[in-house]
Amino acid sequence: MDRKIYLSNFPLSKARELFWSAALRRQIKTEEMDTRLAAGRITAEPVFARISSPHYHAAAMDGIAVKAADTFGTALTAPRRLLLGQNAFPVDTGGALPPQCDAVIMIEDVAYPDKENSAIVEIRKAVAPWQHVRSIGEDVVAAEMIIPSFHLIRPYDLGALLSGGVFKLDVLKKPLVTLIPTGSEIIPPGKLPAAGEIIESNTYTFAAAIEKWGGDYNRYPIVKDEVVLLEESVRQAVRHSDLVLISAGASAGRRDHTFKVLERLGEVLVHGVAIRPGKPVVLAVVEDVPVVGLPGYPVAAYMIMELLIRPLLYAWQKQSLPPEDELLAYSSRRILSSLKDEEFLRLKVGKVNGKYIATPLSRGAGVNMSLVRADAIAAIPQDKEGVEAGEELRLTLRRTRAEIENTIVCLGSHDLSLDILSDQLKRRGYPYTLSSAHVGSMGGIISLQREETHIAGLHLLDPESGLYNTPYLEYYLPGKAIRLVHLARRELGLIIAPGNPFKIRGVEDLTRDEVLFVNRQKGAGTRIYLDYQLKLKGIAAEKIKGYLREEFNHLAVAAAVRGGSAHAGIGIRAAASALQMDFIPLAWEQYDLAIAASFFHTPACEALLEVIRMPTFRNAVEKMGGYDLKDSGKQLT
Repeated sequence: MDRKIYLSNFPLSKARELFWSAALRRQIKTEEMDTRLAAGRITAEPVFARISSPHYHAAAMDGIAVKAADTFGTALTAPRRLLLGQNAFPVDTGGALPPQCDAVIMIEDVAYPDKENSAIVEIRKAVAPWQHVRSIGEDVVAAEMIIPSFHLIRPYDLGALLSGGVFKLDVLKKPLVTLIPTGSEIIPPGKLPAAGEIIESNTYTFAAAIEKWGGDYNRYPIVKDEVVLLEESVRQAVRHSDLVLISAGASAGRRDHTFKVLERLGEVLVHGVAIRPGKPVVLAVVEDVPVVGLPGYPVAAYMIMELLIRPLLYAWQKQSLPPEDELLAYSSRRILSSLKDEEFLRLKVGKVNGKYIATPLSRGAGVNMSLVRADAIAAIPQDKEGVEAGEELRLTLRRTRAEIENTIVCLGSHDLSLDILSDQLKRRGYPYTLSSAHVGSMGGIISLQREETHIAGLHLLDPESGLYNTPYLEYYLPGKAIRLVHLARRELGLIIAPGNPFKIRGVEDLTRDEVLFVNRQKGAGTRIYLDYQLKLKGIAAEKIKGYLREEFNHLAVAAAVRGGSAHAGIGIRAAASALQMDFIPLAWEQYDLAIAASFFHTPACEALLEVIRMPTFRNAVEKMGGYDLKDSGKQLT
């Protein structure tokens, strides 16, 4: 079978222009609907009041209605008596004034001087004409425009519309987007997948986004990787849709049929946009309906949704895109990028010593959690090779500025307890978020040195002294005020498959030809410990197959072993237990938090330390297995 390479590598701006110019030729239809159900919808034309509101002169207060002229001259020294039913009439708020009245005296200003005759009332001050009266049309006058065309109807707009006698109105139909999930390996949510199967999640993400952006959706059943099936689905979808999104199949693989089908059925405008993630996208028109072939990788697909689909939906609805908060932050590390593409980075962000610091998350197009964890997005232009450490980046925020400023930044070694710590902060009602990025213990020390983090997670064994962490802080951060707080002892060892099929007993067995190993990244305390053990036993690292294969956290190591691409990996017992792997213990190690002294006495740090010392936190961590938190929260330096 012939493979189709990308026809283009259009800059995003050019691809957007081509696609929108074709898509916006399509006009969204209108529909009449019940005003009571219209909140969140967009008016198709100006809406005018059918009646005034109020449509009669109404009392604005509880009291008595009078003719203002009958009260002139009244004062504390010259009270006046009125007779109910003759020149004074009881009214409630909202009630209609009798025809001869033009003012209301509040009930608080009315006295009943004659206990024998309750119809006699006394007042001690005059009222002006129309005092405490809502005149006809005070709110809205009949034939007055209540809201204009293309107005997003808000909750309080409903009150004005109904008060003006508008019980039905014309609104724009929600743009209807048909979602077509594709892939022979895809299964619906509801059961756990077997090997080679993938749970279909992309179109559920798309659907939620479409609804948030004012559209409606129709999801088709999963279409297998067969040209005739995809072609029939697209033919059917364009008959009743404003937009069709095909999930997966947009690249150049043997089973990627989207380009071929759209080229046969209509006009392909773009195949391949110079962005990362999101490059393998197909932009087409079939029977005057825009059709988009989205990448199968979730991050790549969602970037296309944000960059192309979201603005299109707003434009169809005659709405401006909501403004996004931006700020300038400094990159915590050097980031290389290709000159071929504009790259969109997902970043963690926090404010450290008065500066916003941005740390990149995983850049993989399939790493959904990089979107979940991202505080901001930043674009590296197509003509720029990357970003230097300390260089300023313009960020588009995914969390509020207030949330960013209440973020506790933790750069350093990965530990599962940090996620529990972050959750416990929220559960206790604190306004702070613990944001951790896994850069290894040495990376954490460097971040403290550069003042790019509040806290660094460390577990660095000094072979000479046998001590953890303090020798490294003294050597790399001489004279810098750091407080070291103990978090946990944790069990380190080799993560292996259940039943230990390769009969691995210790690090010596890692040199066997049939054993594949997965390591942690350079600078990680776990890798430093492994290197120490190899040196003690006289084992050359190059004899271990997979020594250079690196993962950035313990769960990723366990996942590699579970997936069969490695037979053993170095990590903690809790990670092995989480993925039902077996474990060969090697040592108990010390995991501490190195805290910048400038941060130590802040309310955020005090809240963090309070949670660390709580039994609920200790119990939750120890429940994972392989942890000892009896000294958690103890200050070491």
